[in-house]
Amino acid sequence: MKNLIIIPTLNEEKNINILFKKLKKLKIKSDILFIDDNSQDKSQEIIKYLSKKNKFIKFIFRSKKKGIGSAHKEGFKWCYRKKYKTVVTMDADGTHDPKDIKLLLSKLMSFDIAITNRFLKRGSLKGWPKLRIFVTYTRHIIVSILLNISIDSSGAFRCINCKKVKLSDLIKAKDNGYSYFWESIFILHRKKYKIAQVGSKLIYRKQGTSNIKFKDIYYAIYYLLIVFIKKMIGKYNYNKK
Repeated sequence: MKNLIIIPTLNEEKNINILFKKLKKLKIKSDILFIDDNSQDKSQEIIKYLSKKNKFIKFIFRSKKKGIGSAHKEGFKWCYRKKYKTVVTMDADGTHDPKDIKLLLSKLMSFDIAITNRFLKRGSLKGWPKLRIFVTYTRHIIVSILLNISIDSSGAFRCINCKKVKLSDLIKAKDNGYSYFWESIFILHRKKYKIAQVGSKLIYRKQGTSNIKFKDIYYAIYYLLIVFIKKMIGKYNYNKK
């Protein structure tokens, strides 16, 4: 199997089956790796059941919540050990439309990395609460200004050519939470990887509740300022292993 789809989960029992059915309809030859952070609902039971019925379903169950960034890092390590050629990362909550995967994969013909961009199409956040829209746009503007990158860096819907992108660069970001996403793009951009952006509409979660807490937002702002200051004084070493 040449492609892997990594899906971190945390209490997503209402969304896992829905997402699986959508992925199966695409008929993309791909393995799927679920990485669960000790969900307290039936997420792990559902994943185990799917794995028994489908050999291409793999999973890693972790003993505690270690963060979505940490889950991506662990998934990438597993992916590179198994020698997959390409890897897709996406959320389990239904916000990412699996139909975009084929377009993302096609971009790897000319690019090293392909990501979705929520700001290329008007109405891409249609139906989202106004507060979430405000936070999303504000974060994008602040990250773009402070880190000097115009890419939609905080999204998790990505596609990577494992033959061109080094594993060490994918796991170099220090943050293990939500800030992993913009920090990793900051590093990959500085490393001169070719990054393609695909306009995409984000579907608002219909089942379950968001795992993002206000403390995550506060910490993300603090951590962004730390990275910005280190960048300005030349102490953010993205070449360090």
